[in-house]
Amino acid sequence: MSIYNYVTIASMVLMTFLILVQTRGASLGAGLGGAGEVNTTRRGTDKTIFQLTIFCALAFSISLILGVTIG
Repeated sequence: MSIYNYVTIASMVLMTFLILVQTRGASLGAGLGGAGEVNTTRRGTDKTIFQLTIFCALAFSISLILGVTIG
């Protein structure tokens, strides 16, 4: 296996975890549509997790493309 395969697998696992950790509400009812509030601005930890998710998605895509073309 090449380094691209390891980067692809690691970024996929981390990205999956980060997507599952992201929340839009504070309770289970918010996830089921019971929340009456609208969050439009990401702040603090939520913003950091969102930015890490984007970074992992880019790393995943680039390593996948490089692995197919070079590897």
